[in-house]
Amino acid sequence: MRTNLVLLNILAALCGEAHAKDILDIGGRRELFLDNLLVERLEGGAQRVFHHPVPREVVITFDQPWEGNACAYVSIFRDDDRYRMYYRAQNEPGSAGGEKRGSHAFGCYAESPDGIHWTRPALGQADFKGSKDNNIIFKPAVPEGWLLSELNPFRDENPEAASDARYKAVAPRTHPYKGGDWVTADKELTIWKSPDGIHWTMMQDEGILTHKGPSAAMDSQNVAFWDVNIKAYRVYHRWSGAVISDWTPSGRNIKVATSPNFIDWPASSHADTSNLLRYVNPPSAQFYVNGIRNYHRAPHIYIGLPVMYEDRPWSPAMEQLPDAEKRRKNVEGWKRPGPLSEVQLMWSRDGGTFELSPSTFMPPGPERPGTYTYHDGVAWHLVETASDLEGAAPELTLYRLESYEIGDVRLRRYTLRLDGFASIHAPTAGGELVTPPLVFKGRSLSMNFASSVFGSLRVEIQDGDGKPLPGFALDDSIELYGDTVARNALWQNDPDLTTLAGKPVRLRFVMRDADLYSIKFEETK
Repeated sequence: MRTNLVLLNILAALCGEAHAKDILDIGGRRELFLDNLLVERLEGGAQRVFHHPVPREVVITFDQPWEGNACAYVSIFRDDDRYRMYYRAQNEPGSAGGEKRGSHAFGCYAESPDGIHWTRPALGQADFKGSKDNNIIFKPAVPEGWLLSELNPFRDENPEAASDARYKAVAPRTHPYKGGDWVTADKELTIWKSPDGIHWTMMQDEGILTHKGPSAAMDSQNVAFWDVNIKAYRVYHRWSGAVISDWTPSGRNIKVATSPNFIDWPASSHADTSNLLRYVNPPSAQFYVNGIRNYHRAPHIYIGLPVMYEDRPWSPAMEQLPDAEKRRKNVEGWKRPGPLSEVQLMWSRDGGTFELSPSTFMPPGPERPGTYTYHDGVAWHLVETASDLEGAAPELTLYRLESYEIGDVRLRRYTLRLDGFASIHAPTAGGELVTPPLVFKGRSLSMNFASSVFGSLRVEIQDGDGKPLPGFALDDSIELYGDTVARNALWQNDPDLTTLAGKPVRLRFVMRDADLYSIKFEETK
């Protein structure tokens, strides 16, 4: 009898442990509705919808003598009281729109107080046709044997970063170059540092993550950053090769690597595919630029904005697009199909396996000159800017290239609601979202949602088995409506959520003509 009791206790403990593993611990993290992590079921007309950024004004046109028709690979980040922009200033006279300038390529810098109005400071660092009155910070060197390409900087958030390396960057290098064949040359990344984001020095002569062979390529916006989740640096870089499995397409793709100190990186070869990104749903096209970084409002989520690459042969359909004669010139000059590109949205919770949105993220919109072009991608990465509407909450701003190899490249600003990549939407007939069992910490539930004047949102808190908790039932919930990025759920008698913190609960959202974008348990009420 005693033996049976012991066995029953062990089985009960094991079942309890298994059940505990099924309970999601979200603590006080902000959670978005990009995936199904917080969705056990949707009822009524509720469904997940993805949203597109809204095009705004052109913030800068790269029309200076040292810029041109092939400017690209823009990096933008907020740095205290200003926004910093880094970009490749390049002109290709053999392509459309580049005829009025010669061949050149530089790394340049611009800054802005608000992310909208940009200036090119005269830095006096580099000579261009006898003058240093320009914003050039990086001149790709071509010594005997190698070519150094564009610089992609970031502000180092590592609290132990040295003062002379507060800013860091990676730049691709090809070796050999002079007298050699670029296709079969070795490619690698070099690493750089700066105390102020303006003056840059190479951290070591040796490159990192060297790739060899005819398919190797790193001519892309390879990016690096300090990842607070793993307390290490990540780099995401281009890879080219054949089909490996059903989760990676042939051609252009993305690899990831990590380093504890930005100096020591794992040995890498082009043939090694173990660190290729994996995908929950396979991409429908090749990925050229990856655009990956932690989402600043929810750093445990990695947001990627890769450029999907497609070679389209010249056809009557392409001839109907804007700038047809310039497109024809490029196709004939490149002796290849006309490449087009589009921006995708993808996300990950571990930095290695990504899920893709079901449709493209930033369609070019109405046809107009300079659109539907090659390198029609976004700057790395998104930033917050003030809304155009007085008194409204800040927005996410993204910057997209236009007119690549059509004319002087320009950068257009796009805006998106904070956390506004996707939402759970309920129509006027209503719908519900019920979460799986979860535990949290905090005193209040903050929600980012929007409804019509006649719409509404109510919240019920249930126990782990789905039974409404006293004081938190749907009838206790105060109906909310409006459009806000942060509003607390309310119940009659104002109960304190601290009594539920750490205990398994389910959340039931009952909505009508409303969208729920994110939730976060807060310590303050």
